[in-house]
Amino acid sequence: MTGVEQGAAPGWYPDPSGVPDTVRWWNGAGWSDVMMPAGPGVTVHRAPPGPDTGRPAAVVPPVAPAAARPWFRPLVAAGSVVALVVAVVVAVLVLRPDDGRGTATTTAQDLGAVPPPAAGRAFPPGTVRIIDEASGISYPYLGEGWSEFDLGLQLETTTTAGQYFTTQEGTPDGGIFISQCTSGPVAEGYGWAGPSSLQATTRVLADSVRANYYPGPNEREVLRDEPRTVDGHAAHLYEFALSWDVEGYDASGERAALLLVDVGRPAPALLYVSIPNTHAELYGVIDQVLDAVDVLE
Repeated sequence: MTGVEQGAAPGWYPDPSGVPDTVRWWNGAGWSDVMMPAGPGVTVHRAPPGPDTGRPAAVVPPVAPAAARPWFRPLVAAGSVVALVVAVVVAVLVLRPDDGRGTATTTAQDLGAVPPPAAGRAFPPGTVRIIDEASGISYPYLGEGWSEFDLGLQLETTTTAGQYFTTQEGTPDGGIFISQCTSGPVAEGYGWAGPSSLQATTRVLADSVRANYYPGPNEREVLRDEPRTVDGHAAHLYEFALSWDVEGYDASGERAALLLVDVGRPAPALLYVSIPNTHAELYGVIDQVLDAVDVLE
């Protein structure tokens, strides 16, 4: 793998392995395993290539992952873990479920009641999209460094599918902090009463994840609270930024987006994407994921 010039500023650079239209994060000394498609919201540096040194020793490993959620409640199989979602799209190709490019859906029966391992399950070769049959939506697989979500049920959904990677091992509550992009059918008790309740339900869900998965006290800034259309279906987007000053956490804040979609089933589909500010270079990925959601027919 070709490296950039030593001393080059940290940032996104064309992927040194030569993958077209893909960028990889350079931390100033070595390549990380975080890569994504070049596109809107991504500033790509153009630096003179250095010698072909192979993958530098200072690679940042993609540790076990979640949409950005700290897992605090004992009901969550991840134990007391803080989870956060980072979305790094390696393939922008949007395929319908009948393209047969891989399915990654976790049901309650698949979930354990013990803390997660250091690394999650790898996706099947050829996976391009997460096909969440239970919720009725699909969205991009984020590529290298992301594991299939296997940390347990989220309190807000009846099943949980998706992907994650760990951003911090050993949080003050004894768990992990993660980036995640997950989905599932919304559980009862959040106010769903049909399409007219999309905004109200999304706001209740946002309050729930804030209370359940993040260090406190924290401050919230609402970035977007707006109706949307997803693949011809009514939806609502609620995006916010949290900030906190809590000893023992690498991150001091996070950006998260909840997309609630009326898929024509008894329960709407919830997509939850969350990125801690330790990986702020990935904020532009949120829109790339949101804009590529499909409703399963």
